Amino acid sequence: MLKTFQKVGQQLLALGLITSHGGNASIRKGDKIFITRHASMLGCLERGDIIKLDLNDTGPATKKASFELPVHREIYLHSGAGAVLHAHPPHAIALSIVEKDIRPRDAEGAILLKEVPIIETTEVVGSKDVGIKAAGLLKGYKVVMIKGHGSFAVGKTLEEALCYTSALEDSARIIFLLRGLG
Repeated sequence: MLKTFQKVGQQLLALGLITSHGGNASIRKGDKIFITRHASMLGCLERGDIIKLDLNDTGPATKKASFELPVHREIYLHSGAGAVLHAHPPHAIALSIVEKDIRPRDAEGAILLKEVPIIETTEVVGSKDVGIKAAGLLKGYKVVMIKGHGSFAVGKTLEEALCYTSALEDSARIIFLLRGLG
């Protein structure tokens, strides 16, 4: 499992979808969540960077987990996701500030994502409110944006969630290019 986290983390960093200490990832196995540690470097994860928790755990181990644990937990509790990936795709974040949703104009984005809803909330980082809103939307969408903050993508695997995150950022970049063309 560590190798999967490492591969996805390295790709996120290489693709510019996170900063050195940004983003987080998790996998659900039954009633367990494996989530990246708070302030871990997804581009070079080590064994101690993956925290194992019970789905409803509120014990001391949760303090080591990513600040986004409440969002991951709500998504798992209210969707069929096997993995959750949170990233900070820059073009998609910029669009989230000025748009109500992101509608890919390119063929791949349109097929994979169709539309990406944007959630607006006062507590953007690690709030149960974000988790509840995201979980509701992720029943019908592959990825959602938190206005001005980042994306949450779901999949059966982390690789699938990475696919949707990467497609989102590519579609957002294409929207920027099209706007530049007038």
